[in-house]
Amino acid sequence: MTNINRLSMSTMFNALHEILNEEPLAIPPPPSRGGYSYFHIRTTEMDLQRMFNFMTGSEDLKDDISVLDTGMLKLMRMSDDMDVFFFVAIMRLFIHVMIDKYASYVAIQGMRIFKQDKRELMYDHILRYALFLARDQYGCIALNEIIKELDDPYYRDELMDIVSNNALLLSNDAYGNFVVQHVLKLHDSRCTGNIADKLCGYCVELSFKKYGSYIVERLLEVRDIPMATIVLDLLACKTEMLIRLARSENGNFVVCKLLELTNDILTADLFYSLVNKLRPYRFLLHRFPESKIVAILGSMRVPN
Repeated sequence: MTNINRLSMSTMFNALHEILNEEPLAIPPPPSRGGYSYFHIRTTEMDLQRMFNFMTGSEDLKDDISVLDTGMLKLMRMSDDMDVFFFVAIMRLFIHVMIDKYASYVAIQGMRIFKQDKRELMYDHILRYALFLARDQYGCIALNEIIKELDDPYYRDELMDIVSNNALLLSNDAYGNFVVQHVLKLHDSRCTGNIADKLCGYCVELSFKKYGSYIVERLLEVRDIPMATIVLDLLACKTEMLIRLARSENGNFVVCKLLELTNDILTADLFYSLVNKLRPYRFLLHRFPESKIVAILGSMRVPN
């Protein structure tokens, strides 16, 4: 940082008083006499003092993460000095900010409004810590929001590649699976095909799991190479495993989707093989929602 005076508290407080006298500032209504009360100014000064302490390490850093909450959003983009102030605060403990339920919203807002050089530094950190964020309770939410809004083609492709190349790891994670699901919803054919390749050979295992089954179902809905890859992966399992899948709490939805979508896509031999594997065991599929599989099988005329 070339000029630390730009971040002094006196500089920030002077900027703050100028900002507070500007009409567009979205803070609580002023008293009836007009102007901002001393309470409003002093409260905001106290927030900035706490954030300054956070930046300089003069108070407990972990506790001061809470300073960067959504209530501070109204102060962003008011001046270059204020944006620098926020940028330094966010970057000082970037990973801790990004996994905080509220502070992450401030960081994401910064990625929207900061100048290009600052945004790129934040993007670089996102790429570096993407897998860590994806597997965190609040980090995965922040990462999904960034993936949705990222408008830089290079960084967007890099981030999507990190997710797709690590699809198996993330699909088996309690929070990471939400990131894989989110990426699939974007209908990026290159990324979807990459995810299908990485999950090939593991689709049956994933189908037994609550969130993994969602991922497999979504891949089955893609009517191109990824869909065929996933179908062949599921059909490769033995009859015993296919029946277990059809009877499982989560896997039965995958089998239903498989039957509903493959009738007009698979070759006749593959489709008949699927139906004939299941049909002799219809009596085991009498419970709801497995009974839907029975109904589908009963409506089909397939040679034995």
